[in-house]
Amino acid sequence: MLFSDNVSLSEEVSLKREAVAAGLLVMGPDCGTAIIGGVPLAFANQIPQGAIGIIGASGTGIQEVSSLIAQAGYGVSHALGVGGRDLSDPVGGISTLAALAMLEADSATRHIVLISKPPSQSVAKRVIDTLAHSEKPCTVCFLGAEAPSLPDNVSFARTLKAAAELATGRSSKNNRPEFKSIIPHVTTGRQRIHGLFCGGTLSSEAQVVFLDQGVSVASNAPIPGAEALGSGTSHVLIDLGSDEYTRGRPHPMIDPTVRDEELTKALADTTLAVILLDVVIGFGAHPDPAGTIVQVVAAAGTERPIVVASVTGTDNDPQDRRTQMAKLVDGGIVVAPTNADAAKLALSCLVRDD
Repeated sequence: MLFSDNVSLSEEVSLKREAVAAGLLVMGPDCGTAIIGGVPLAFANQIPQGAIGIIGASGTGIQEVSSLIAQAGYGVSHALGVGGRDLSDPVGGISTLAALAMLEADSATRHIVLISKPPSQSVAKRVIDTLAHSEKPCTVCFLGAEAPSLPDNVSFARTLKAAAELATGRSSKNNRPEFKSIIPHVTTGRQRIHGLFCGGTLSSEAQVVFLDQGVSVASNAPIPGAEALGSGTSHVLIDLGSDEYTRGRPHPMIDPTVRDEELTKALADTTLAVILLDVVIGFGAHPDPAGTIVQVVAAAGTERPIVVASVTGTDNDPQDRRTQMAKLVDGGIVVAPTNADAAKLALSCLVRDD
């Protein structure tokens, strides 16, 4: 498992080919999350063991899906991170295909979930062709990509929330009501949403929600259909885990200073209607991210944008999801049950009739 980044593509390919030849798996480079036989590694959550196997070219994507699976009363056999570049053309999905073979052979795994930002089309086809020969139902979530042609045993999820629902068979449309919340009042003149995300994949999921609602959005890490920063698009979703924010300093999931600084500036912006946040807990993460957010928001006073957040994690994590959510609510922050719900709620704040 290579937690570090800054490994060259040529070294990554060489390492992964050597591993496959030895019947082993290289997770990474830049692999932030894994769960092996119930044991969480690096940024991961306390998830019960179960029958759902996850492969992710995304750390916070694995965390959100595995946490939602746990919240639904199900468990995870293994969650295998493969690194953000694995599904690119140069790497060719080497670790993803090896991980698929491992989960296919694992008798404890009865459903396979694959999570990634948009992969190379040729690599995606290779992966889908491999899934077609699986004897297990599979769910694919290529965040920001259009649904490819899929075999009968594979379902496509537009969001991480949908991926968890498909894996557990607990679709919100069929088995439980959609999340609803009292929509806060937006002060006249405030028209923009500004997202500050610790998780890059959570930022990507929020972008999917905006685009699916027909709303233009810009980001420093835009998915297909979103704009780059500086394009003039009013709604902005920032990935604070991106290199420009973490070079020479800890990731914001470890040290929230970088987000505290950005949040302080956003709270003072009189054009902002909503600030959208993710709160990622679990092993390796800050011991009280909700507490730091509440302190920053309290210092801004009452004339501020609405703050909407969600908590990625479980009640069994060291920080305890219920405790983190309660702190946010007590601090005047609107809390949604999932990252996708938080993005929808932020948009709802802009379309009130009154």
